[in-house]
Amino acid sequence: MDQFQDIRPYNDDEVAKVLANLVNTQDFIDTIIGFRFKHWPAMFKGPLSFFVKLALKKQMAKIHNVHDFQSIVKGYMDRMIKTTTTEVEYRGIEKLDKSVGHLFVSNHRDIAMDPAFVNYGLYLNGLSTVRIAIGDNLLRRPFVSDLMRLNKSFIVKRSANGVREMMAAFTQLSGYINHSVESDLCNLWIAQKEGRAKDGLDKTDPAIIKMFYMSKKKKMSFAEAMKSLNIVPVSISYEYDPCGLDKAGELHEKAETGNYEKSEFEDIDSIKNGIVGKKGKVVITFGDQITEDFETPDDLVAEIDRQIIANYEIHSSNKSALAMLNGESIDDQEFADYMANCPPELKQTLLQMYANPLIQKNQLVD
Repeated sequence: MDQFQDIRPYNDDEVAKVLANLVNTQDFIDTIIGFRFKHWPAMFKGPLSFFVKLALKKQMAKIHNVHDFQSIVKGYMDRMIKTTTTEVEYRGIEKLDKSVGHLFVSNHRDIAMDPAFVNYGLYLNGLSTVRIAIGDNLLRRPFVSDLMRLNKSFIVKRSANGVREMMAAFTQLSGYINHSVESDLCNLWIAQKEGRAKDGLDKTDPAIIKMFYMSKKKKMSFAEAMKSLNIVPVSISYEYDPCGLDKAGELHEKAETGNYEKSEFEDIDSIKNGIVGKKGKVVITFGDQITEDFETPDDLVAEIDRQIIANYEIHSSNKSALAMLNGESIDDQEFADYMANCPPELKQTLLQMYANPLIQKNQLVD
């Protein structure tokens, strides 16, 4: 019996059936039409639906396993990088051992792009692509769950109710992560905390580290268990955040009213905006594998945070934001133009968001 069946990615022998279901899922077809043909009149929806299904069936006929699916995803990544970035740079990837699995604990700025950029670098360098941790709050539409699990995503049950159900969910998740690294020799990606760091401050949640240990408590010490996971901190840095204004709006509303209510499919819109939005230069840095004996979750958290902050690439946008916050003039016309498009009530919040990585890095040095 597959104890991870409800959370694991799809296997190769499940791909054909999942793809067949996707092609016949009208919500999926309507979403593609809304994304690619949003300016077309509604009267064309019927014919467009027919031709989109036809095109998808033709493309999906070439997909026989997960690798085939990810090869197609790479084509979309190539196009996205060409149209939304000025440069993508990978650092430290040469240090990774191809013969073992790793658990990449990453800072989190973009729902889809963070693991996608990590995956792209691994793919180009002949390393195994990652199994991606994704919260079930993003999977309210069944076709999204199918697409994510085809792309090697596994599910984090954040919506579990009650202490007993949550403990069971996190123990299962812990078991899956440990099994993936130790038995399957797979690479995994997980964010350092639940949700994106909308304020630009990167901080690991100790609860994530404690979850890693839940399935190992009766077998080995905390230090031994963490070393067996081959943890590598990862820093992802965007010159421009494609969802920056949306994040600033959320933070501003929370500060003003104490509350923020997401719309039903806001996370899906964030995924779309993250893909198509301007990013400038993107730098992905793989830190050093953690081999020291850390006896407590807090000690391990401190080391992960140290590496993520130290390896975070500071862009001109970060420097300019901090200068503007301090009332100084800047000679970065691109960032000045970017800020000129920001609503006045959000400017302080947006500047703080871009300045915080530099402030955090300066504090680390001090």
